[in-house]
Amino acid sequence: MNDDFYRIQRLPPYVFAEVNKVKAAARAAGHDIIDFGMGNPDSAPPAHVTEKLREALKDPKVHRYSLSRGIQGLRKAQAAYYQRRFGLEFDPETEICVTIGSKEGLANMAQAISGPGDVFIVPDPSYPIHTWGFVIAGAEVTPIPNTTDESFFTNLKHTLDTAPRKPVALVVNYPCNPTAFSVDLAFYEQVVDICRHYGVYILSDLAYCELYYNGNPPPSILQVKGARDLAVEFTTMSKTYSMAGWRIGFAVGNKKLIAALTKIKSYLDYGTFLPVQVAAAAALNGPQDYVDQLRAKYKSRRDVLAEGLIAAGWDNVVIPDASMFLWLPIPKAYAKLGSLEFSKLLLQQADVAVAPGVGFGPGGDTHVRIALVENKLRIRQAVRNIKHFLSEDPQKHLFELEKAS
Repeated sequence: MNDDFYRIQRLPPYVFAEVNKVKAAARAAGHDIIDFGMGNPDSAPPAHVTEKLREALKDPKVHRYSLSRGIQGLRKAQAAYYQRRFGLEFDPETEICVTIGSKEGLANMAQAISGPGDVFIVPDPSYPIHTWGFVIAGAEVTPIPNTTDESFFTNLKHTLDTAPRKPVALVVNYPCNPTAFSVDLAFYEQVVDICRHYGVYILSDLAYCELYYNGNPPPSILQVKGARDLAVEFTTMSKTYSMAGWRIGFAVGNKKLIAALTKIKSYLDYGTFLPVQVAAAAALNGPQDYVDQLRAKYKSRRDVLAEGLIAAGWDNVVIPDASMFLWLPIPKAYAKLGSLEFSKLLLQQADVAVAPGVGFGPGGDTHVRIALVENKLRIRQAVRNIKHFLSEDPQKHLFELEKAS
């Protein structure tokens, strides 16, 4: 019996599993672990949304199969959101598809548009599905450094000029997970110009567009003139409304790409549970004060954490303008460890769990990601633990780590 399954063999060991193993052992030993590792929202969704869910559950018809592309009312609600937020009009029938979270949407888009030997360009580091969705689909991925300056365009053009086979699409993700980088509309204009010139599609992940802190809402790539001729954008209810477990997202944009995604989904699923879709429409159509309050909460947490880490002596802390993450360089004294070993050391010595940057690609191995998913009291405790850790002799910790291994 052959158990060398082709797609499974293409996937590397799951980096985060190693940290989770250390975390579980620490908790079993009685340690109170402050967990910043996963971007898992800790707030409840808006009250009127959960009430709408309860109301919808009472209708016996909602327990039947739904539509794989999402109910019309939800697609219309997403169209209204794009008009309200970005000043763009989209046809709910041909330019919008509901997904089972943006992760499923990205993975199934990869299945829909990938063929044997096809190549996709993905910044490194990136959210894992941006890379592994194409690998699972049987395609190849060419990484370029995840930067937001002129070097991004230089590297993109070089990759397109030298690729032995023309890439199918480029993935972009701003505000970025994991780096928390943001870009302006001028950045997207250059991306669209380059991709149009080379005949390459664009897949944009806009999951964190409502979590911004400088008064400047992040733009959509679809605001660029002509972008919908080659781009599709993925958004999600997970972060904006703290509905991560509800699994509702959207793909919006280019008709051919939306049609391809819709067709592949028609073979694979019946969509998210209907009451969840009804409640999601209520979130999009209803009052948005919840989003304002959530944004303020994350900003407050960001400030407490970033300022605390700076005061604790963490090197080169960058305070992000958007997203729910801090992307932190490994302190110089521990840089040689790499992100995985440093993450395990921080957990063992400070009871603080973070995500190792290498889990997002080789380009992330100099950093760790901290998610703003603990309250301010817990954040302050984590800062105290980290300050104590950083004040101690690094050689002592490095020796203990070597001895333990």
